[in-house]
Amino acid sequence: MNQPIGVILLNLGGPDTLADVEPFLFNLFSDRKIIRLSPFPFLQKFIARRIAAKRAPKSREAYQLIGGGSPLARITGEQGMALEEALAADGPFVVRMAMRYWRPSAETALADFAQAGVRRIVALTLYPHYSIATTGSSLDDLRQAVRGAQPPFAIAEVRQWPEQPDYVACLAQSITEGLQPFGGEKVELVYSAHSLPVKFIEEGDPYLDQIRRTIRAVEAMTGVRGHLCFQSRSGPVEWLSPSTPEMLKTLAARGCKNILMVPVSFVSDHVETLYEIDLLYKEQAKALGMRLDRTAALNTHPLFIKGLTTLVKDACRQQGWL
Repeated sequence: MNQPIGVILLNLGGPDTLADVEPFLFNLFSDRKIIRLSPFPFLQKFIARRIAAKRAPKSREAYQLIGGGSPLARITGEQGMALEEALAADGPFVVRMAMRYWRPSAETALADFAQAGVRRIVALTLYPHYSIATTGSSLDDLRQAVRGAQPPFAIAEVRQWPEQPDYVACLAQSITEGLQPFGGEKVELVYSAHSLPVKFIEEGDPYLDQIRRTIRAVEAMTGVRGHLCFQSRSGPVEWLSPSTPEMLKTLAARGCKNILMVPVSFVSDHVETLYEIDLLYKEQAKALGMRLDRTAALNTHPLFIKGLTTLVKDACRQQGWL
């Protein structure tokens, strides 16, 4: 195989600096696949701009507390470098990322691929669990960029991987390691996933089912049962429940003293882990008389990178590229 194969890592993105927070939020709320701010499409961006301006000050406070911006692009870049190195034994691969609501964009990644002579691309979502609001939106954005690209690209899509063995094993290992500092005391395991409007599930979105499949696979390895809850709600719609703050109150009322929280739908440290879990939920747990620790994010863990490598190679083989 002489012609290089491209791998594009799909993720949400996040503001690199505090000045980026408001334009990032504007991009996020402009996406009608996530939320329709008006029955009239032409009003979407007008309303999105007002919401972004209103929410930006509070969001900037959160990002200020975790270093002045999101580490997501940096970590995704590190994952890409590790993946490219792991794939090198199977031929020339070029790995880039595309952030749905921030930089670099799908168009930027495609331009890099074209310059490198790449014509075949594996689109690899970094969301293990498919939702139209995450992977679906990112893939639509990529397909649109590909349609306008010259010369054309062939795309193989990896849309979900809730039971990928190395991913599951990596989560199980992080739980086993996370339980050790409690010294044998009784600990409640809490899986916290990014929330989603209930309407999406009612319309057939597989996200919740795939989250549960991951948890069952992890529990089969660890033998430890856990509770599922959902974080990061926003907007006046019905969201998946219970929320993570509600779960903490419930466990405290049952006399729980120790919690190990697993950010099950996140594969990288970013504002949801570093701010919401490590600061907000830890402080809430403390106020309720509980200790809350978190499992380490997968980031560039060798076992996780091995799983991504397998996903890419499997996709290539299905296309006859390897």
